[in-house]
Amino acid sequence: MLFERLPLVTVILCAFISSHTYAETVSLEYAGFYNPLKRVNKNNYPNVELVFSVPQSEDCTIISGNITTENETFPLTYNQQQRIYMPFDADLKSNRGLVNIEVAGDASQCGIAMQVRARALQQDYTQQQLSLLLNDMNGLLDTLQGFPMKYFRKPLSGLSFYFDSKQNEAVMVNIDGQQQTIENNFTLSEQEIEQLTELSFSIQPQIVSPWVE
Repeated sequence: MLFERLPLVTVILCAFISSHTYAETVSLEYAGFYNPLKRVNKNNYPNVELVFSVPQSEDCTIISGNITTENETFPLTYNQQQRIYMPFDADLKSNRGLVNIEVAGDASQCGIAMQVRARALQQDYTQQQLSLLLNDMNGLLDTLQGFPMKYFRKPLSGLSFYFDSKQNEAVMVNIDGQQQTIENNFTLSEQEIEQLTELSFSIQPQIVSPWVE
């Protein structure tokens, strides 16, 4: 199913439309990315950020990308996890910039997702750090309420931690000296966060995002 591997509290900002099953370039208006970024940049949430990404699958593998206006072309930066580092640039909006992404496979199975995530990833957290992280996620989601996350303002239940599914070792979680083994994801409720003192993992999580029960 499309986007089934994406963490919770994720908005599908735009879906690609295609009738082809080979590499194709899809063009999207930069204004659709600028508007939520503008809301975020007006506020101060140091522990979280807004992330754009294309799901990782054979049909959605990014081959190349750029941002174009009538007169200029700029590179589009992305990483191996297909996270897109979208610039915040008023000139690109006023000049009607286009975000152009070439993907391999069937582009109709792809799209760009927008998600709130922790800005910095750690193996060890204190209770205060987790509480500040959850508070900033709530605040950022409030900022985006109405566009495009109006259906996602159910109060956050806690935090989700996601680990690299390709790693072969088991992930150990330690909460105040109590250990347990998990697979590729782990959730902590707001109540559990309030009651713990320290949290640590045997490896660093790849994503930390809001969790809604």
